[in-house]
Amino acid sequence: QVQLQESGPGLVKPSQTLSLTCTVSGGSITTNYYYWSWIRQAPGKDLEWIGYISYEGGTYSSPSLRSRTSISRDTSKNQFTLQLSSVIPEDTAIYYCNVWGTGYWGQGTQVTVSS
Repeated sequence: QVQLQESGPGLVKPSQTLSLTCTVSGGSITTNYYYWSWIRQAPGKDLEWIGYISYEGGTYSSPSLRSRTSISRDTSKNQFTLQLSSVIPEDTAIYYCNVWGTGYWGQGTQVTVSS
């Protein structure tokens, strides 16, 4: 059973970089054909897919966020990380990590962008 846990600061100031880590247990982030994703949900809005890093280490992100998004991984720690730069209040959301196309989700972490 794959388990995911998000971690990171709950409060980020505008123009700073948001950095979140997803720690994976019960499976390896190099498992074939798994795509390790970041998704968020802002208040009152639908889920928004941010991007993924694949089992091979390739990355792809949403065109609307691509210029501000970086996703990386640390295979020795079985973790992958989201960095979102130049944050604005509209980036306030619950951020989730998951294995794309499966029922494996983290519990989510609230991130608020405010001065």
